[in-house]
Amino acid sequence: MELSNKKRMHFQYYVCNVNNTWVLKETIKKKLMVFERKVLRKIFGPTNERDGTWRIKTSDELDELIKNKNVINHIEAQKLSWFGNLQRMSDERMVKKKYISGK
Repeated sequence: MELSNKKRMHFQYYVCNVNNTWVLKETIKKKLMVFERKVLRKIFGPTNERDGTWRIKTSDELDELIKNKNVINHIEAQKLSWFGNLQRMSDERMVKKKYISGK
């Protein structure tokens, strides 16, 4: 596994485990995307131009590198997965009772 992909997976693991129960409002989504871009720019580094100058990667270049699999999409998928697990649980399970009662 490539080192940059490994670092990215660690980043997603930490961010998603914290955010699994959050309600993702637009302001939080925007802050997470900005933070993700900062981390990705550190992981993938600058781009060397043909004339020998260096520049930071654009958001489009980062999207191409991560194949549009951003942290928000990952969190949403994790939430759907958790919801599916919850639906398959028997009604006697404590987790399901707590989740349904909201207490």
